[in-house]
Amino acid sequence: MGLTIGVDIGGTKIAAGVVDEEGHILTTFKVPTPPTADGIVDAIATAVSGASEGHRIEAVGIGAAGYVDDKRATVLFAPNIDWRHEPLKDKVEQRVGLPVVVENDANAAAWGEYRFGAGQGHDDVICITLGTGLGGGIIIGNKLRRGRFGVAAEFGHIRVVPDGLLCGCGSQGCWEQYASGRALVRYARQRANAAPESAAVLLSLGDGTIGGIEGHHISQAARQGDPVAIDSFRELARWAGAGLADLASLFDPSAFIIGGGVSDEGELVLEPIRKSFRRWLIGSQWRPHAQVLAARLGGKAGLVGAADLARQG
Repeated sequence: MGLTIGVDIGGTKIAAGVVDEEGHILTTFKVPTPPTADGIVDAIATAVSGASEGHRIEAVGIGAAGYVDDKRATVLFAPNIDWRHEPLKDKVEQRVGLPVVVENDANAAAWGEYRFGAGQGHDDVICITLGTGLGGGIIIGNKLRRGRFGVAAEFGHIRVVPDGLLCGCGSQGCWEQYASGRALVRYARQRANAAPESAAVLLSLGDGTIGGIEGHHISQAARQGDPVAIDSFRELARWAGAGLADLASLFDPSAFIIGGGVSDEGELVLEPIRKSFRRWLIGSQWRPHAQVLAARLGGKAGLVGAADLARQG
């Protein structure tokens, strides 16, 4: 199969891109994300039409945040869109006249990294997205593992602290409450409140208040040596690495690929994650260690991965 289109549904925009067999994006077309479920279907069709102009397209892959069924056709539940058992595949196929594959957006991003990014050369990888929340994908034996019902790899909602912090999913103690962009901001605000004299740089980058501290301020302050910012990254890394050690016990991959906004900080966060991973890995001194790698495709991973999954049918 030749050219396919990947669709990335974001909170503010929907992007469609024509992707070739080597994972290169040839052209993109973006439209604003509408507020309604039906409007999103219309917007997807518009984006696909705009991106496909001048190209012969074989299929369309859509990355959707939420639970996608085992047939990669229906969005069972989406947290930020009013989709409940939404037959997205059928609706979009009727609009665009092409075969459509629907995949969870984190799975699509994981597949993109495995095929064309940091996962190249590995047969068994676990991808973790450290963004506002925590997501991921499982590739074992060169195959995307989705589980019997299609909703595997919801790593962010593994409970790591019994009766811990309340999560947006309704449970308590979920991993993403301790290892995510939201968690990083919470750590920094708590530490700055307890020791403002150690957070002078961090506070100066915002409006001077604890509540004004945001994620990009923490990154800037850490690069300038702010003790609170650096310690906040270390706390996030401690939880992230401990979670990877648990996943290694389950899946024994050759590599973990870390993506998402938090990973944009590179070694500032990756090296502490590696140290924590080695610290908590059972039998660490006697067994091979999976590599902990930075994702390479950035925000393009989901679009590229969705397009490639559509190519494979």
